[in-house]
Amino acid sequence: MSTRNKAAKALVGSREFLRDLHRAYWTLLKILLPALIVVKVLDMVGATDLLGRLLEPLMSVLGLPNELGLVWAAAMLTNIYTGLVVFYELGMSEHYTVAQMTQLGCLILVAHALPVEGAVAKLSGVPWRFTLVLRIAGGYVLALVVHQCYALTGTGGEPAQLLWEPSSRATGVLAWIGETFELLLLIYVVLATLMAGLRWLRWVGVEALLHTLLRPLTAALNVHRSAAQVTIIGLLLGLSFGAGLLIDESRKGAISRRDMRVVMCFLGICHSVVEDTLLIMLLGAQLWAILGLRLLFALLITAYIARRIYRKPLGANSDVARGGG
Repeated sequence: MSTRNKAAKALVGSREFLRDLHRAYWTLLKILLPALIVVKVLDMVGATDLLGRLLEPLMSVLGLPNELGLVWAAAMLTNIYTGLVVFYELGMSEHYTVAQMTQLGCLILVAHALPVEGAVAKLSGVPWRFTLVLRIAGGYVLALVVHQCYALTGTGGEPAQLLWEPSSRATGVLAWIGETFELLLLIYVVLATLMAGLRWLRWVGVEALLHTLLRPLTAALNVHRSAAQVTIIGLLLGLSFGAGLLIDESRKGAISRRDMRVVMCFLGICHSVVEDTLLIMLLGAQLWAILGLRLLFALLITAYIARRIYRKPLGANSDVARGGG
């Protein structure tokens, strides 16, 4: 191939990459910006405090102090970081046990950033109502299971070792605008890097290896192996940072609507397994519950959903099923 032909091919490839990147990012902006604005308005009118008070009875069943309902409420409406800031602002960080921090971690990890991540799930085919029930009830049931494990074994009563304290964040509107702009810029950079990385993996053949390694997971979820890529994206990046690619893959039609819904249900319970898990571990939570048990819980719940709610059409097989649901 001549130098001119190589240059032309590279130019076409670059234009195609930028077109795909901007399409995915624009799709993300259309759901992310309205969701962030709604969250800010809700917080300004006191929705976080109200939700926290409504959650207080549920906290007592888990053996958690009532004020931790406010922490979970802040995480559900905004994100994990905000939930941790609220936790430290309560001024009681030294009075909690390992069991309590692990249970709180399970609540937060499963149900957080619901306005943003719920919008992502909706565009991927999972209704809002289903997402809210799955993640809020799922988080609570997981925390309840952890509570029973500690009660039966008589462990977790030692004081939690808190390893990090976030700095307080500015609460004004101008500060929020600045933080939002930084977040959107960071998401663009992450999205561009990830899309370039996926193209490179596809070019060198590593993507096929990843699909093979994830075959047991996709088999357990009863989805086609083509869903492996979006599963990797969600597990590593989460639903917020990986949203552009997740939605883009859904709209391309490379994955059936039914399989996309199943994967999004799984990722709703268990995503961003590195960053989010490490963040909660800084509270003194134990890894066996916030990662190991959470992953197992997500597999069991999603396997049930795949076989009972989002069943494959009659006569469809794992390779050709499209649009079930």
